[in-house]
Amino acid sequence: MRVPEDLLYTKEHEWVKYEDGVATVGITDYAQDQLGDIIYVELPEVGRKVKQMEAVATIEAVKTAADVYAPLSGEIVEINEKLSEKPELLNQDPYGEGWMFKLKVENPEELKSLLSPEEYRKLIEG
Repeated sequence: MRVPEDLLYTKEHEWVKYEDGVATVGITDYAQDQLGDIIYVELPEVGRKVKQMEAVATIEAVKTAADVYAPLSGEIVEINEKLSEKPELLNQDPYGEGWMFKLKVENPEELKSLLSPEEYRKLIEG
């Protein structure tokens, strides 16, 4: 499983790339592997205010459905429209084309509650 070194992670298998007060969020390689073939993604609305660990999106796979949680509090400023047409991007490129949404971060202190790549690796490797 790929765990890029330049990202932060949640215990719920989301990744965060934080730049200039904005967090790009997606699901990890491990999460997409566990879900299997993804067939539908419901994304949050742009402008929605979210709290850390609030369910903000839903992923439907052949086997199951799963919620995606906001890793940080803030406002949704952009969503990945491509996922409406091609939800399989989450399987094919979870850390690139398969990003889900961007969040204007309200409280950068919350970044401290996220996992480092090393901590996340330990979580998924047991």
